[in-house]
Amino acid sequence: MKHLFASIGIALLASAAGAETLSISCGAVGAEFELCKEGVDQWALKTGNKVNLVSTPNSSTERLSLYQQLLTSKSQDLDVLQIDVVWPGMLASHLLDLTPYVKNTEQFFPGMLQNLKVGNQLTALPWFTDAGMLYYRKDLLEKYGQSTPVTWEELTASARLIQDKERKSGHDQMWGYVWQGRAYEGLTCDALEWVYSYNGGTLIDSAGKVDVTNAGVIKALDMAKSWVKTISPEGVLNYAEEEARGVFQSGNAVFMRSWPYAWNLAQAENSPIKGKVGIAALPMGGTDGQHASTLGGWQLAVSKYTRNPALAADLVQYLTSYEEQKRRVIKSAGGYNPTIPALYQDDDVIETVPQVIDLYYVFANSVPRPSTVTGDRYGQVSNAFFNSVHSVLSGSADSAAATRDLQRKLTRIMKDK
Repeated sequence: MKHLFASIGIALLASAAGAETLSISCGAVGAEFELCKEGVDQWALKTGNKVNLVSTPNSSTERLSLYQQLLTSKSQDLDVLQIDVVWPGMLASHLLDLTPYVKNTEQFFPGMLQNLKVGNQLTALPWFTDAGMLYYRKDLLEKYGQSTPVTWEELTASARLIQDKERKSGHDQMWGYVWQGRAYEGLTCDALEWVYSYNGGTLIDSAGKVDVTNAGVIKALDMAKSWVKTISPEGVLNYAEEEARGVFQSGNAVFMRSWPYAWNLAQAENSPIKGKVGIAALPMGGTDGQHASTLGGWQLAVSKYTRNPALAADLVQYLTSYEEQKRRVIKSAGGYNPTIPALYQDDDVIETVPQVIDLYYVFANSVPRPSTVTGDRYGQVSNAFFNSVHSVLSGSADSAAATRDLQRKLTRIMKDK
């Protein structure tokens, strides 16, 4: 299947005797490609081997399909694969168990590492991460004497107060809170954060038990529904990330839930809110709840069908190492956040990317989606969940009825797994 690929970059190496050649798939757009190529080239020079950077689709859905096609055919065209955080359960049977090959796994965020374990198999190592976070207008909070909200109840009250006062002063387009309410994977991420923050669990536990009708789930969905048409526009039910960012970055929202990528955009020279934005962990579900941020990001895995398992695992270790992750986060100015907690206390990193101090708590409280336990059924599970949540938010179903129906659907999906 080598004709499927177009090599878009080959590391220049000394032609050492016995040198091996590996192929890696990593992001091929802008800074992501350049950062990957630089890291790969350094490993190649260090080891005397060759590495081909292979072009794969930018769309994660298309990339997953290609991976599945190659791995099912036991192709040896790819040695190292960049995989999404929700793919380990789907691809585990085709991935090398890294446990015998890697050292110092305790350096990574525990939640991120746990998400990559399928049974006793370590499917990948975490490379760079994302997690949901709260953006807020620090100038408006200061203007109206409000503190950064710790609970969803505090956010709701502050959003309503500031929204109403701003509208009375002539800013009639101001909203209190914008987020991702469209019926898609983004709503799964948002809603899982609400549910977990109210101690409602992760929909399906590590043993495969479904639990979406508990009091925490109901309370979380009722709270979110109360935002629509009060502190959030009705149009939020069609918002993905960019729609929410558009409202917030134009200066028309007090709070926003988004991913770390929005930080650099909000602070750009042409941003109307440059210098006015703060970031924090998403609120807890009441004083007895907990902070929760849905885990995102990308990992590096090794194909089970590689001719060079030890060498491929060594490349993965190098690219996910402390020094390499440090280089990437500094050069990208925070565009690719580390998966190693110690880097959030590294003086060089803090000097270049001061917001990492706030990001540490976000990533430390990251919550994985139930993708590992559901395996190749995760898509069905997520689809059922976000459609059920959307029905509550839109008012077409109440939370109790919607979650009872969801319980039946998810139980059936897991039974058929």
